[in-house]
Amino acid sequence: MANDTFLSEFEGKSLPFSNEAEQSVLGSVLIDPPSINLVLDRLRAEYFYIPQNRKVFEVLTRMSMQNENIDFVTVLEKLKQENLYDDAGGKAYLSALVTCVPTSANIGTYADIIRERFYMRSLITSSRDIIEKASDGGDASKIIDYAEQRIFEIRQGREVSGLTHINDIIVNETFDRLAKISNEETRKDYIGIPSGFSGLDKITTGLNKSDLIIIGARPGMGKTAFALNLARNVAVNENKTVAFFSLEMSRDQLVQRVLSSEAMIQSTKMRTGELSTDEWARLADAGNKLAKAPLYFDESPGITVPEIKAKLRRMNPRPDIVFIDYLGLMQSATKKENRVQEISDITRNLKILAKDLKIPVVVCAQLNRETEGKGKKSHKPQLSDLRESGSIEQDADIVLFMYRDLYYGDPGDAEAQQIDKSKAECIVAKNRHGGIDSVPLHWDGDFTRFSTVEIYRNDY
Repeated sequence: MANDTFLSEFEGKSLPFSNEAEQSVLGSVLIDPPSINLVLDRLRAEYFYIPQNRKVFEVLTRMSMQNENIDFVTVLEKLKQENLYDDAGGKAYLSALVTCVPTSANIGTYADIIRERFYMRSLITSSRDIIEKASDGGDASKIIDYAEQRIFEIRQGREVSGLTHINDIIVNETFDRLAKISNEETRKDYIGIPSGFSGLDKITTGLNKSDLIIIGARPGMGKTAFALNLARNVAVNENKTVAFFSLEMSRDQLVQRVLSSEAMIQSTKMRTGELSTDEWARLADAGNKLAKAPLYFDESPGITVPEIKAKLRRMNPRPDIVFIDYLGLMQSATKKENRVQEISDITRNLKILAKDLKIPVVVCAQLNRETEGKGKKSHKPQLSDLRESGSIEQDADIVLFMYRDLYYGDPGDAEAQQIDKSKAECIVAKNRHGGIDSVPLHWDGDFTRFSTVEIYRNDY
């Protein structure tokens, strides 16, 4: 039941196609070569159902891209050179294409018919594949994810965006967005989500839609804690729906951390359960407060981007922001030759995920071990320290590094003992929306919590 078969059948019915529309597009280009520019942004060779029509469109597309003259004779020569037709067969077929359409004026309509038939065939063949997978048995949840991904890919393929004149963008998009940002009632829908760290928001303008944000640090530096702090701030302070995917820690461990930070109870006591009456009371209050927050956790190990996308699409309400901890434990949905290619595939798809869903995607990533050998506290992380692939730096819109001087110092060293254990920094190493800088933070290890220096001083 391959698409290349002229009358492929599915459940006793032939797959939908329009030979007339396909031939009309090809004929229009032959009699009016510039008309191909009207359909190149909405048609691909695989959209053509009839094999010979597909081959002719491929030839016409290549000739157009290479600025070659397109006419009856030149196209015939190309078809003969590629052994698609002999002289007699080629002449007969091209003549039929030219005579089947009187004018190229409707080439856009013909192209739309071809696209619609292609998507209907795609739905049919995808349904067949889904039925076959379901019939073979296996994990139902994985089959559902597969089905959702196949349908999502078809839907995404239908979205065709053309060039827009700057005046239309200014009037219909830019000025409209600025007006809504200036209006207090609609402002929150158009600005970045506040992170809860004022110094960071001044540099990045918040957690912006469609952004891929990387939080990089060595193990134990606090990247998971910072991600949880951000997630908590967004969910509790802004009432935004948050999805947190943890590939390393269990959801119970994560919630313990959030509760510890919220109730100001030492994390060690959360693990031992040795709590005073007052601490139990504070824990109950924190639990009641967090229970009202739209904060969701997932602990699936080795998850892929398509699996994340499928879970996000099923969420109700839809998420406003996604956190993933951490990149190094994610798997590519397709087999790659090495880990570098795999990471490149993952980061590219994470950026596409952020853009498709129009939400910020925040991902934790580890830094290379070599960062610890470049000098103790004198060395601060750089973009080149991102582990496993340069694509992380390339695909990210914002890169944040967590840094604490004491991490690199020897606790027994006299100089290290003078270092303020609570001193931390969030280094904005890349920012597509503005400048780069370092944000001073206060670190409280007992409660695994970061806070702005100003808030800490006011609280205490």
